[in-house]
Amino acid sequence: MSRLPYNEMHAEDGSVRPHYGPFANWLAQTAASRIAQKRDEAERAFHRLGITFAVYGEDSGNERLIPFDLVPRIIPAAEWTVLERGLKQRVQALNAFLHDIYHDQKILAAGRVPAERVLDNTQYRREMQGINLPGNIYAHIAGVDLVRAGEGEWYVLEDNLRVPSGVSYMLENRRMMMRLLPELFASQSIRPVQHYPDMLLKNLHQVSPAGEDAPTVAVLTPGAYNSAYFEHAFLAQQMGVQLVEGQDLFVQNDTVFMHTTRGPQRVHVIYRRVDDDFLDPRAFRSDSMIGVPGLFAAYRAGRVTLANAIGTGVADDKSIYPYVPDMIRFYLAEEPILNNVPTYQLARPADRDYVLEHLGELVVKEVHGAGGYGMLVGPASTAAERAVFRERILASPGTYIAQPTLALSTCPTFVESGLAPRHIDLRPYVLSGLTVNLCPGGLTRVALREGSLVVNSSQGGGTKDTWVVES
Repeated sequence: MSRLPYNEMHAEDGSVRPHYGPFANWLAQTAASRIAQKRDEAERAFHRLGITFAVYGEDSGNERLIPFDLVPRIIPAAEWTVLERGLKQRVQALNAFLHDIYHDQKILAAGRVPAERVLDNTQYRREMQGINLPGNIYAHIAGVDLVRAGEGEWYVLEDNLRVPSGVSYMLENRRMMMRLLPELFASQSIRPVQHYPDMLLKNLHQVSPAGEDAPTVAVLTPGAYNSAYFEHAFLAQQMGVQLVEGQDLFVQNDTVFMHTTRGPQRVHVIYRRVDDDFLDPRAFRSDSMIGVPGLFAAYRAGRVTLANAIGTGVADDKSIYPYVPDMIRFYLAEEPILNNVPTYQLARPADRDYVLEHLGELVVKEVHGAGGYGMLVGPASTAAERAVFRERILASPGTYIAQPTLALSTCPTFVESGLAPRHIDLRPYVLSGLTVNLCPGGLTRVALREGSLVVNSSQGGGTKDTWVVES
């Protein structure tokens, strides 16, 4: 793989790629003062909306604004068509895998995935064995992180199947761009994303318990102190459903109800933004103050649907990631449309030896890590950091994987010095109900520090609007 970053907007000879033509023309014809005014408008609007995110390790406060960049990430429609097919294929296989490992475990018996990787995984929930779910769907909402590298080829970096976040920023970014730059939307065909809340609600209705014609949906949040609370409230409001905390729900006769001013109301589908461990103090962590006692019993009885299902975390564990292409072949009898990043599994002695010899060249990740934490970016690391990771790997090799340091693609981004290339990724959101659907585009995250490959909002990354355009 080439180490030179692929530039989303400009070809190697400096010319503008065709799908960026209208935006490049607008940029060239617009005064710097007007662009500065638009950027300031966006920042003030996001402050008013309260779109913030916790940035861990900062002393300046618990939350801050997620930086929004005015330069969109643009994808031609023909290219998106391939990505869409690949994403649907991948999520279908992951759902089939989850159903299988909690039922017949055929893929384990066939030796296609090592049984110990699944059954000994901390995210594998034995309590879920044998439970039948509507449509056999576990990951109703999946956020699949994609990156471009080399000459522009796409790779799946990771699958997020537990409580994938960020979709509210995708929607607000689009709303902001349409408000600030309406002339660009009038002059070209940019596929819409505003219908995502309707898609999500329809999807949740489709997976309600059998026999429910008019199911009640609620969004379960840990509360206002959660770093993604804005998103929880936003999605509930956009779908027109109740935002609830654990204390707002109760279980009676294996049926979930919520307290309302008109008395108890049954809840059929819960879009939960609470981790497995904290969902039900009777079934999981007894010290949970944000769960609903008896919720798992109602779930096991088929009286309520949880989206996403309990136990999905095993399928987005980084130790399982290398096996997803084989899952596609095993369950769908198809070749993967999207490629994985080549991955070293440190539980294998040969892989471990190679990685220890090349720590300065690779990215090492904790298999249970998230948000860009528990990670060593070899080329940007110090000798002391590499020494620490060497000891960690030797002490527990199965806890880590390693991958080549991809030269992630860049997109022009406004920084203090002006317009400069910054590394980006893409998180499309895939919805599984009676069918598998996704909005065109997704959330583009950008690493704002020069040379940084870490795009996570929790570590100071920003976001861009993502346009899928007709050629």
